Amino acid sequence: MKALVLRGHGDTSMLELTDVPTPEISDPGDVRIALRAGALNHLDLLTMEGFPGLKLDFPHILGGDGAGVVESVGGEVTALRPGDRVLFNPGISCYRCEQCLAGEHSLCLEYRLVGEHLPGTMAEYIVLPHQNVAIVPTPPDPHPPISWAEAAGYSLATLTAWRMLNTRARLQPGEVVLIWGIGGGVSSVALSIAKVLGAFVIVTSSSEEKLAIAGDMGADVMLNHTELDVAREVRNVTHKRGADVVVDNVGEATWEHSLRALGKGGRLVTCGGTTGPMVVSDVRRIFWNQYTIMGSTMGNANEYAQIIALLEEGKLRTRVDSTFPLERGVEAVERLRDGRQMGKIVVEVRGEK
Repeated sequence: MKALVLRGHGDTSMLELTDVPTPEISDPGDVRIALRAGALNHLDLLTMEGFPGLKLDFPHILGGDGAGVVESVGGEVTALRPGDRVLFNPGISCYRCEQCLAGEHSLCLEYRLVGEHLPGTMAEYIVLPHQNVAIVPTPPDPHPPISWAEAAGYSLATLTAWRMLNTRARLQPGEVVLIWGIGGGVSSVALSIAKVLGAFVIVTSSSEEKLAIAGDMGADVMLNHTELDVAREVRNVTHKRGADVVVDNVGEATWEHSLRALGKGGRLVTCGGTTGPMVVSDVRRIFWNQYTIMGSTMGNANEYAQIIALLEEGKLRTRVDSTFPLERGVEAVERLRDGRQMGKIVVEVRGEK
């Protein structure tokens, strides 16, 4: 099968479109999917560049998100059949340990991600456990059908943002949430989720174009963080009270600004550090203001069912920034690397129809 593979860690010069073996079903609970589209995440850049502890077998297929048609199923799979239109949760756990049985799949010691530890979605086929696969729902009228590009870009960022805001931060109606870097996949869907949960949403970007789009998506206040003191503006907007929740996946460049923007008793939730992982805080500010700082990664099976239900109800949709054919997959990665996107970058797989 055709696949966009990483030959070794480095930059986009290490990417190549080539032929690799087609994966086969090896477990009776597995499902083989003929992919129609895959989507990129910042995780793909980290995987490409390499980070401490990451060990890959090269060539490695990039891509954590995808959607396609069930091509075949293992003997124990009953809820899915060939021909089903599906998308999937990219987080694979063992489904046997104490954490998995308690429903906390993302805390499983064997937890692995498609596209990071496992072969990804920039390919014509993928094999996954049936527990991770869901039928692409049909939203009610007047919502339009879900395209392959939307389905492909939905799971990873939406699941991550849903766990951050709903499960971890427990965002409540009427609360104020600050979201940094609105162009990224997690941040843009966090905006949509925050509005679904009834929050007042402040977003930042260095791009006036992205801020304008965020306004159209429902953001209440849009701040250019290259021109304004974000923490001061948040306090002005909230009459000095500050934000109840800050969503920060930027890390080093924004950490202290995030803490200054928080109101007393506020919650900061993070899922990454795109500008660097090492942050420094004045512990006095943390204990005096009784802040809660929490990490969040992906989500469990129950949370995935929740976001699929929201998709089916038409309450959440994927914002697709752009699409590229598999043959131009390197260009898609370059667009992600340059931070030009507003939403999800999707790669259309040119496979069997």
